[in-house]
Amino acid sequence: MNPSTTSRGRYLTLLAALLGWMFDGMEMGLFPLVGRDALEEWLRDPDNPARPDKARVDEWFGIVMACFLVGAATGGVVFGWLGDKIGRVRAMTVSVLMYSLCSGLSAASGSPEVLAALRFLGALGMGGEWALGVALVMEVWPNASRAWLAGVIGAFGNLGYTVCGFIKLGLNRVGEDVPVWLTSVGVPHDVAAKLTSHGDWRLLMLLGALPALLTLLIRLFVPESEKWEKEKESGAASHWSSRDLLGVLVGAGAAVGIIAVWSMPGTSLLARVSISVVALVVVIVGYLTPARGYLSRSPLSPEARRETLLRMLLAAGLSGVPLLATWAGLMWVYMFVGTLPGGSSPDARPWVQVSSSIGAALGCVGAALLGGGLGRRPVYAALCVASLVTMVAFYKLNSEYGLAFVLSAGLLGMISASFYGWLPLYLPELFRTSVRATGQGFGFNFGRIIAAVGQLQMLNLLDAFDRNYANACAVVAVVYLFGLVLIAFAPETKGRPLPE
Repeated sequence: MNPSTTSRGRYLTLLAALLGWMFDGMEMGLFPLVGRDALEEWLRDPDNPARPDKARVDEWFGIVMACFLVGAATGGVVFGWLGDKIGRVRAMTVSVLMYSLCSGLSAASGSPEVLAALRFLGALGMGGEWALGVALVMEVWPNASRAWLAGVIGAFGNLGYTVCGFIKLGLNRVGEDVPVWLTSVGVPHDVAAKLTSHGDWRLLMLLGALPALLTLLIRLFVPESEKWEKEKESGAASHWSSRDLLGVLVGAGAAVGIIAVWSMPGTSLLARVSISVVALVVVIVGYLTPARGYLSRSPLSPEARRETLLRMLLAAGLSGVPLLATWAGLMWVYMFVGTLPGGSSPDARPWVQVSSSIGAALGCVGAALLGGGLGRRPVYAALCVASLVTMVAFYKLNSEYGLAFVLSAGLLGMISASFYGWLPLYLPELFRTSVRATGQGFGFNFGRIIAAVGQLQMLNLLDAFDRNYANACAVVAVVYLFGLVLIAFAPETKGRPLPE
């Protein structure tokens, strides 16, 4: 009997994946929570060095998040390929170790450029872990469990944000004692002082290295997927080729080029748009190279190959809509709150993160269960409408920080993040076992490229609305209308087993 088919094997697999997604959430939640503190330390107003340069802080906030998103998209493709080639468990071990170590190294950053590079590298592993964990869990657990599993997957990812928020709240209350505690365990005084300066951002980044311990659990106890083992025995895994990764490298270079061209001062809007359109085509072709190469060498029919590629593009669009809204709209709430009366409190951002992430966890479970009971297509469409209304209302109706703001952030998180319970339910149902990790890795993570491009446009939106975060972020909500169009072309998969 394969270990993955035993009750113990299934629960160990689920435990490792849930912890991995929770740490993924911590990794994603770190920079929005403390990024402003890090950037304000380095980016000072040339006319008044005692104050941060707010315009440059906004600019680099967008650049660093865009680099993180591009890294996650690239990692989703690379580690998805690796998971289909060498197995879900081994590839997941590498991905967790990678994002843990890069997060810890971020604490040693001395400039925005270094921080952006480390966030990019860490995101490679984070993006890969999502696709690998979803593929592994959905293959190890029976088909009847998919709806609640998808909800729990999304919930644990968002609970990572909650953990970050509570850690930050705790540090705000015992901040003066932390340097003493650190020196008492042998940390040099100057190092302890630096770790706890400027809002403790270095200490929080260092805590992001803790998931490295998870790799021990994965390697020692988590069994490989029986479905993948059968694919390997049949010879299907041998159709994956390392040379196809050159296309991903070219695509990643093009994605980084988009960030660079939007970051260069003095570049005309026409040049930026033209270069970005061409680069996006290169990104799509490059990131599809592993799947196209595999399919060309596989015994699948031409119709099956075409269907797989089209479904990868459809998955990218369905994922890109909520990802763009999240990263170009919801994530800017951390900057928005600082502009409101009462929003300068050190507790403001962590409380917003705690509230929105708890709401998001509940929303993920609810969306997955609704998708399992009512069907995938109608639930996605309903989420688009509800998210559009909620996001516009949140930004236009909140005028000060207080309890109402925190509670409404929870409602916004519950509605807009519910897609992340729906996506792990739906995306695995689009692809055969042999290409599942690659297909959903591309589909979910390519949406991050779309989100990265949108993230870079926030600076233009902010300028257009005279630095008014509320108006700029409310405009982003229009993207949900594209989701209503895309879901009309998606197949309904309710009640069907995972494709073999």
